[in-house]
This record gives sequence, C-alpha cells and structure tokens, in this order.
Amino acid sequence: MRYPEDYVDKIIQGDCLEVMKSIPDNSIDLTVTSPPYDNLRTYQGFIFDFKGIAMELYRVTKDGGIVVWVVGDETKSFCETLSSFKQAIYFVENCHFNLLDTMIYKKKSYAPAYPHIMRYASVFEYMFIFSKGKPKTFNELRENKLKNSIGGNVVSSFRQKDGSFIKKSTNRNKKDKSRTNVWEYLTGSHAGEDKEKFKHPASFPNKLAEDHIKTWSNEHDIILDPMCGSGTTLKMAKMLNRRFIGFDISQDYVNIANKRVANVPEKLEEWI
Repeated sequence: MRYPEDYVDKIIQGDCLEVMKSIPDNSIDLTVTSPPYDNLRTYQGFIFDFKGIAMELYRVTKDGGIVVWVVGDETKSFCETLSSFKQAIYFVENCHFNLLDTMIYKKKSYAPAYPHIMRYASVFEYMFIFSKGKPKTFNELRENKLKNSIGGNVVSSFRQKDGSFIKKSTNRNKKDKSRTNVWEYLTGSHAGEDKEKFKHPASFPNKLAEDHIKTWSNEHDIILDPMCGSGTTLKMAKMLNRRFIGFDISQDYVNIANKRVANVPEKLEEWI
C-alpha cells in the first residue's frame, strides 16, 4: 500500500487518537511507544485516552504486526497502581491482541530507595509485546557469551509438565547466545545519546528502540510512534532504513523530534 506523503516519514502535531483515525486499516508493521503513564512525568498538552488509543492501534496494525508498549506503575500509599497490567489485559481482552511476551527494560542507573517507602529500589519497566495474530517477523538478537562460560557439549535436564525430566545436549562452543526477555540499558546522558532528546521529560534509550525495531521489523517496514515525544523511535527507524510515522500533541516535542530525525543522513536509494 502506498502512503499519502502527509504521513510517511513525517512527525505530525496533534492528538494521536484523532490523527490515527485517518491512517488506513492494517497499514502499520510495528509500533514502539511509551505512553505518558500514571502521571510519573509532567507533559505538555497531556491527553491520554488509553482505551481509544489501544483500539486504534489494533485497527491500524497489519496482521502479524507488533505493538511494543513500554510502561511502569506509579506508587500510591506504598503500593503500585497496577495500571500496566490493567492496560495489558485491555489490549488482550478488549482489543484482541495477543500478549506475545512480557519483557523487562532494566536500567543500569536508577534512583535510590529510601527507607520510608519500605521497598527496594525500582530498576525496571515493562515492555509488553502485543501481536495481531501470529507475528510475521522475528529477527533474533544474540549477545556475546561471558569469557568463563562453559564450552563443549553440555547435557541439561528440563522438568516436564508431568514432573519427569528430559535431557538435552547443547553445543556451547558458540561465541554468542540468544538474548533473554530482560534487556539492560544505560540511561541518561552517555556516549551514543544525543543531548537534544533530554529536552523532553521522559525518553527511553536509543538502543532500546533500535533493538525492538531490529527484532520485529524489516527494512522498508512502517514504524509508528503515536506518542513520539523526543522522537527516539523515529530516529532509530530512519537509521535502520525503515519508514516512520510519528505524532505528538506538543509542538515543542515535535520540534525536538524533527531536529533529531533531520540529523540522520538520508539513505541513497529510491523507495519502491
């Protein structure tokens, strides 16, 4: 499907729920977004009709497409709100997405816990992976193995549903291994992060967006971030040779995102 130039590779200022209504059905390959959840930050022009947005995401997502929903929970009266889980349940029971995976975004740097809150320091957020039917794309990411990892053929026992064990032999001579569903990233200002993004009150690491885009999409696919903020998803989509569509209700945030995306060199090829 050809897209109207009013949308593709552009960042549009507006209420994402209203703007999404003009996107064709079954037209988005992948959404990577982090909504303004639980009032943990103060955003310009804050509007968040969660149920409406979730329904629209299902409509615009292609069969086999993916929505990556990065969220956390506010703590009130010493307890978590459970907003993230309520949202996940709504995506599945009301919108008819599948919950493909519940992934964890672990932060290498984090705020300390204080004794009066009676809990340990919070170091992670949820990354819910919703699929519209069976996923059409999964490009497995791998990571280097530790130097002291056991090599050779290793026999491991795995317990079955009936309580019995089955033994499997694994060749561990490979230099890399499959990643798990816990992804750890540096946060804040460091090498690889452009300072422009920190003009927005809440932004996730470039590498987080990059890894999800690599995993769940292919070159030339359409990547959406309906609440794009500083534009990290859109920047990484362009860097990875994907098309992108972004919305944000704040013109200031749109300006930040546009500046970051404009700093990515154009690909020297024609889109077909």
